[in-house]
Amino acid sequence: NGNTDILSVRYNDFENLRCQLDVTAASGTTPTLDVVIEDTIDGSNWNTIGTFAQKTTTGREVINITIPFAGRVRVRWTIGGTTPSFTFSSIIVARNPKFQSIVQ
Repeated sequence: NGNTDILSVRYNDFENLRCQLDVTAASGTTPTLDVVIEDTIDGSNWNTIGTFAQKTTTGREVINITIPFAGRVRVRWTIGGTTPSFTFSSIIVARNPKFQSIVQ
């Protein structure tokens, strides 16, 4: 309940982020999964730049984020409910059309 975890990656010199959330299992009484994409300039203060719709069951969602965003980006999630359990993954693909560079 109220579990929050974070995965942080650097995305310097990119203009577009394509973010996918794939929930493959959900259980518990009224389970909820809230996932946001955040960025930071200083490594201490984080700003929400993308939000997935709240998940209560399995499913996949893709969101797109365009500049401006800072070079460090993270995925943050919070799980709620009574004895909730989720199996999920998140993928961020970064692209800079000027250089045709892609990072996943």
